Amino acid sequence: MTETEIMDRKHQEDLQRIRGFRLLDDDFLTKCFDRKTDCMELVLQIVLENPDLQVVDVRTQVFVENLLNRSVRLDVLATDSAGRKFNVEIQRADKGAGRKRARYNSSMMDSHLLDKGKDVEMLPETYVIFITEHDVIGEGNALYPVERCFLNNGKKFGDGSHILYVNGAYQNETPIGKLMHDFSCTDASEMYYDVLAERVKFFKESKEGVAIMCRAMEEMRIESWQEGVEEGRKEGRKEGRKEGRKEGRKEGRKDTALRMLKAGKYALDEIAEMSGLSLEEVKALDANKMA
Repeated sequence: MTETEIMDRKHQEDLQRIRGFRLLDDDFLTKCFDRKTDCMELVLQIVLENPDLQVVDVRTQVFVENLLNRSVRLDVLATDSAGRKFNVEIQRADKGAGRKRARYNSSMMDSHLLDKGKDVEMLPETYVIFITEHDVIGEGNALYPVERCFLNNGKKFGDGSHILYVNGAYQNETPIGKLMHDFSCTDASEMYYDVLAERVKFFKESKEGVAIMCRAMEEMRIESWQEGVEEGRKEGRKEGRKEGRKEGRKEGRKDTALRMLKAGKYALDEIAEMSGLSLEEVKALDANKMA
C-alpha cells in the first residue's frame, strides 16, 4: 500500500469516526463549545434550572495547576455575568466521575482562581458539573446536586462550592431529558435544541468543520504517540536502573569470589555457596584467573 493510499484510508476512518461523535464524547464537545457562550448558556440554564443565567466566557481543554505543580485538564471552564465559575466535565466511563475526582477538581479550581496575596473571601462561587453517560449515582434522578451542610441541622454550609452530577441516561420530554437526548445524538437533525444542533452539524457536515475535526484528530494521534514515547523512555530509564542494580549486585558477587579464589583457602563449591554465583561461574573465574 502506497503512502497516499494509507493517508486516504486514515482520512476515511476519521470521517467515519466524526459521523459517530456525540456531545458525550469530550473531544467533540470541547470543539463544539469552545468560545460558544450560547451553547454553554443553554446547558447551564437547564441543569441549574436558572433561565436568567448569562454566560460571558467559555474556554475548553483548560490546564489548571496548583502550587505543588499538580495539574488537571478541565473539559470546559465557563464564567457567568455574576462571576461564578463552572467546570463542566463529560464522562462516559463511570470511574472517571468518582466523588474524589469531583472534590479534586473543585480544589484545583479554588487554587487556580485565587491570585497570590488575595484574601480567601475573594474566592468566586464555583460549580463542578459531571455529565455522565450512565446514572453513576444509581437512583434514577436527572440531577444530583451536592452541597456541604451542617450535620446537626441540615442547613447549607454556604462556602460557595457546588458539585452536580447530571444523569445522561435520563431522556424524556422534560428540558433536561431533551438535553440529554441531544447529548446522545449522532445526527443533528434529530436534536431538540437548535443552538446545539447547529454546532454539531457544522463539525459533521460542513467542509470547514470536518477539516477542523480531522486536524484535531491528527493532533490527538500525535499527542498520544508522544505520550507513548515518553512513557517508553520512563520505562526504559526504570528498567535501566533496575538492570544497573542487577549488574552491580552481580559484579559484587564476582569480586567476592575473586578475592576468595586469590586467598586460596576455599574450595570452589564453598566459594559458589558464599558468593551467590553458580559453580560454573566460579570455575570460569578460576580458569580466567589462571590464564
